Amino acid sequence: MSDYNCLSYLGISTNRNVFRNLPVPELIEKAIAKDEGRLAANGALLIDRNNGTRFGRSPNDRFIVKTPGTEDVWWGEINKPISEEVWNKVFAAAKDYLKDKDIFVFDGYAGADKKHNLQVRVVAEKAWHALFSTTLFVRSENNAPINHDPGFTVLNVCNIKLPNWKEIGLNSEVFVLVNFSERIILIGGTHYGGEIKKSIFSIMNYLLPKKGIFPMHCSANIGQNGETALFFGLSGTGKTTLSADPERRLIGDDEHGWTEEGIFNFEGGCYAKCIKLSREAEPQIFDAIRFGSILENVVVDEARVPDYDDDSITENSRATYPTNHIDNCVQEGTGGHPKNIFFLAADAFGVLPPIARLSPDQAMYHFLSGYTAKLAGTESGINEPTATFSACFGAPFMVHHPFTYAKMLGENMKKHGTRLWLVNTGWSGGAYGQGSRMKIKYTRALLKAALDGSLDQVNFVKDPIFGIEVPENCPGVPEEILTPINTWQDKEAFKKTAAELAVRFAKNFKAFESQADATVINAGPCVENVAC
Repeated sequence: MSDYNCLSYLGISTNRNVFRNLPVPELIEKAIAKDEGRLAANGALLIDRNNGTRFGRSPNDRFIVKTPGTEDVWWGEINKPISEEVWNKVFAAAKDYLKDKDIFVFDGYAGADKKHNLQVRVVAEKAWHALFSTTLFVRSENNAPINHDPGFTVLNVCNIKLPNWKEIGLNSEVFVLVNFSERIILIGGTHYGGEIKKSIFSIMNYLLPKKGIFPMHCSANIGQNGETALFFGLSGTGKTTLSADPERRLIGDDEHGWTEEGIFNFEGGCYAKCIKLSREAEPQIFDAIRFGSILENVVVDEARVPDYDDDSITENSRATYPTNHIDNCVQEGTGGHPKNIFFLAADAFGVLPPIARLSPDQAMYHFLSGYTAKLAGTESGINEPTATFSACFGAPFMVHHPFTYAKMLGENMKKHGTRLWLVNTGWSGGAYGQGSRMKIKYTRALLKAALDGSLDQVNFVKDPIFGIEVPENCPGVPEEILTPINTWQDKEAFKKTAAELAVRFAKNFKAFESQADATVINAGPCVENVAC
């Protein structure tokens, strides 16, 4: 059962067992036996939160080791440097910690395209973290082990305690350390499975642009006509929900690469936010959560039936399931060049149109902006809608300067004739608290019209503030909601709110003006007292 040789290159030894590439049922059995979780009524492994307090990512605790060759990293608040000396201390502590622990190992890949994938090994003290990796990454054929050092290793010692974390230069007991020279990611102090997934996404975001491949934080699906579509959006904008369309086949829900041949999924599974999940609204996702899936931060009743409406632990409740739990998924994980791209924004100010067409320069502007809005009450101190900008719709995972990725987007759009649409999945008829959330049936109708070409047959008008092109009508959607000002009773309040959001866009974009072309800078909103 034990396979110690697969750890020798790390300098790790243990006097316990090393379980390598266990099948899913065995990993679930091990997790239950070790009190890591229990089965929910739907068969998913419910992770118990009886220790550990982190229920989401810890971006302030992520560091990159400053080594020769990292000169092209976008250093700053997102990519914070640490020295090799600090790395050596933490790595030594992690190896010492594992000496009397059972260790679980997963071998697989990030990337469905065999020409561009990355060999990944996950080494963890928790059986459920191995299950998470088995579910989220691409498995090798017949779960075959990697018989040499992998491309990158994730070492997860979630229960380790570093009493001297302040002295050695960390921000807390939690750490996510990336060492490009050693090709190792070291995670400690947090149980959250998303750190494993997103750390490898960061690696792909660093390596792929060097090969001319565009890494993307987006979901993807493919229609019956074989045309691929991409969906970008921050958490809560509907990226996973809208890409899981019964009329289209799912390629992947979160991370993809765009090559000369087309697009490919980085993963073999989905990591869906499941707050407010229901079978009526999202049947594919709801039914995908079964045996072989994982539930994090989810409350269950006495019968272990999940209550997806209960946010008493956190709003960041998560379900992990393999893509083959979606009936019409694309098992190969690949698709052609996208004909349509959708930027999803949950605009809580209620001023963006439900759909608008963007030029390539506008696409680059909005890609660099990565806008959505946080709602009142979702975080301490937020009492009204707050504009949130995250470059490339995933700034925490971008290792190069954001313009590196934006330029690749613009070039690929022009080369392949891709159309890009900005979609407001947020509010209409007023801001949050006055207006109402855009009905998902309208959003789906708008997407369908864009995808099947129906919107090519209608007239578009230019939004006077944001400069984007808005359709005058769309099958299945009331005309009055297509132009946001028409849904507001107080027209002056609309103009004021729209202008205020435009100013926020302009202020945020100043961080990119030194890198962006003038045509991209001028593609943003235009209001009085704002540079146009």
